[in-house]
Amino acid sequence: MKKTLSFFLFMLAAITIQAQVQAPQPSPHAKIWQTVGLTEVTVEYSRPSMRGRDIFGDLVPFDKKWRTGANENTIISFSDDVTIDGETLPKGTYAIYSVPGKNSWEIMFYKKTDNWGLPQAWDNAQLALSTKAQVTKMPMTMETFTIVIDELKNDSAVFNMLWEDTVVSFTFEVPTDAKTMKSIEAALNGPTARDYYAAADYYYTSGKDLEQALEWINKATEDNATFWMLRKKSLIEAKLGKKKDAIKTAKASLKAAKAAGNDDYVKMNEDSLKEWGAK
Repeated sequence: MKKTLSFFLFMLAAITIQAQVQAPQPSPHAKIWQTVGLTEVTVEYSRPSMRGRDIFGDLVPFDKKWRTGANENTIISFSDDVTIDGETLPKGTYAIYSVPGKNSWEIMFYKKTDNWGLPQAWDNAQLALSTKAQVTKMPMTMETFTIVIDELKNDSAVFNMLWEDTVVSFTFEVPTDAKTMKSIEAALNGPTARDYYAAADYYYTSGKDLEQALEWINKATEDNATFWMLRKKSLIEAKLGKKKDAIKTAKASLKAAKAAGNDDYVKMNEDSLKEWGAK
């Protein structure tokens, strides 16, 4: 009986020690978070490595559904509706599945996200959107499966998957202009100087009505003009061809920037004044 009890305690201790062992995963988990315009995008996925294996066309066959990563689903979340190849993908979280091909891939956004790999039974009712992605060959190899969101613009970005010597890419568009215009309209019902400045800045950077941008920046600067607001006003005036006004405003911005000890704005104003032929 004593020997049996001792053996039981030994085995229990061994199991406890084993349960405490921590080891790295062969395909570690990763998460990326990116703001595109005003839309939040997150991606969670596992990252398998080549480890001397041939990947596309071998480990990952062509023309068959792939889990697009390893372990649990690769998932993507959008805080707003987005547009992919002219089709609307409603805001929410999706599993990303794919069908790799030699020249293009099919990328599928699947509503059910709790599968381990591919669903046991594919349900087309769960397919929110499917699109084609461009395949580009790289001059080098990427050892570990990598997802990157880049080519960031106010209203779009490019989703890239890189592995072996292959990059797979598609563009998605976000509703930045609609959200900003709605925000401008709401803010201008009771705007502050910062609201007028933000509206003018958006119109300036987006190439919208510059006369309207000038009207708003004038309201932003009429009571308590800061050096950075005056800087923006000078740029709007210059773009409208109002060089004399732009020079006058830039000089005011320069003076205020020097008083504030902001060397960056001092240099930007001095460079602009030189460019505009100020005396």
